[in-house]
Amino acid sequence: MNLADWISDNAGRVPDKTAIRFSGRDVSYAELANLIDRLAATLAASGVQRGNCVAYLGCNSPEMLALLFACARLGALFMPLNWRLAGAEHLQMLQDCPPALLFVEPQYVAQTDALRDDLGPLTLISFGAADRGWISWTEFCGQAKGPAPRDPAVGEDTPLLICYTSGSTGKPKGVLLTQGAIACNADNSADMHALSPDDRVLTVLPLFHVGGLNIQTTPALRAGCTLVLHPRFDPDAALEAIERERITLMLVVPAVVDMMMASPHWATTDLSSLRMMSIGSSIVPTHLIEAVHARGVPMPQVYGATETCPIAAYLTREEAVRKVGSTGRSAAHCQLRIVAGNATDLPPGQAGEILVKGRNVMAGYWKSPQTTDAALKDGWYRTGDIGYFDAEGYLTVVGRSKEMIISGGENIYPAEIENLLIECPDIAEASVIGRPDERWGEIVVAVVVPRADRVVTGEQVLKLLEGRIARYKYPKEVLVVEALPKTALGKVRKEDVRKMVARAEAPQ
Repeated sequence: MNLADWISDNAGRVPDKTAIRFSGRDVSYAELANLIDRLAATLAASGVQRGNCVAYLGCNSPEMLALLFACARLGALFMPLNWRLAGAEHLQMLQDCPPALLFVEPQYVAQTDALRDDLGPLTLISFGAADRGWISWTEFCGQAKGPAPRDPAVGEDTPLLICYTSGSTGKPKGVLLTQGAIACNADNSADMHALSPDDRVLTVLPLFHVGGLNIQTTPALRAGCTLVLHPRFDPDAALEAIERERITLMLVVPAVVDMMMASPHWATTDLSSLRMMSIGSSIVPTHLIEAVHARGVPMPQVYGATETCPIAAYLTREEAVRKVGSTGRSAAHCQLRIVAGNATDLPPGQAGEILVKGRNVMAGYWKSPQTTDAALKDGWYRTGDIGYFDAEGYLTVVGRSKEMIISGGENIYPAEIENLLIECPDIAEASVIGRPDERWGEIVVAVVVPRADRVVTGEQVLKLLEGRIARYKYPKEVLVVEALPKTALGKVRKEDVRKMVARAEAPQ
């Protein structure tokens, strides 16, 4: 079996049901299954077979999802590229895992053209007009010659998805996820969300990210739901869709829900259809969760990493209000451990590294056996995240091990300070890092972004923390900036924040 069978099975049961609603058009399960079959046949006719790579550069679309499932049919690798990256960053990935075909939306054709001299031989397919050696999408789809052959060797152990992790601290790593891992992840999602064919799922997060692709989107298509897909996130469009489409499930990240709450339509939008608005991030500000709960919508957290497909832990709808601040218990089909530096399991209440084991864990990093061996020990993936279990077995994440600040021999977790700072109505965003110091080893530096027309001072920041944390955790310096450097999903790039601080400290 391969993942494309999810769609053909649903097409057999409910052929006329809308699988994907996208930009004013509906794609039924029968139409989606036919598109996948046609694409698989065309890919095969182009020479794509098990183990080959197919890349996609563009925003969310039904065609992007159809390509993923067509690759599943053939046992090929699908590589979704982050459209927010620069051409040089795309080149790194395309040279690391050279694709046989690259599908590109019109707005990224010129950027891709600039890379052509540095790319090996590959077929370029544009969703717009085709010239200068490009093939149009329509021309490509017309090349199918009969049904795609089925490779009996394609199964749950066949790699399907290669997602590149952030390269902010070095060369990006290609995470290999098998068809079985994605299926296991869908099982975890079904348990978390109590998925049923009656659900109407809104996807606004980018599908080049494993969270946007796999926390709700691919599980929804397996379950036979209707997926309302937006090409990019727009807060007003998202709120309008929730009300108009009677959305039952949606996934957000902190930056997305913050922008939705800032919309003038937030207070008046009818959210009554939402069974839950899941939020994915290691650390989620409590005030965001409470603001959504105040609208009558449960907001359970989900935790994981690209390497875990990503679902590793979550709260259910029933647990969301009672366990605010927790990222939940281990997912239904994987295990979690909290260990000390010597890999000894720690008791509840003691923080250590979070380890994950299950069929949802990656097969490894592309062409990086040493990096893979360092990350996977006896099937356990070392996340690098620090957390602890409470007495009930619920996980709380306190930060990344590499972000932990050691000042005067004391361990300080930046997220603890950041969560306190962003409670201030004058502060829009905050990031806390450690800066090397001869006396203390490291000192705490807070980098804050004031809200529009507000003023924030170092004295104000310190006053916010009085009586709430130990004094050794107080920032020794406060840097006020206009914006923080972020990833495509609004996650702050800590390494770039460190560079900001270093530049601010450098003599002018």
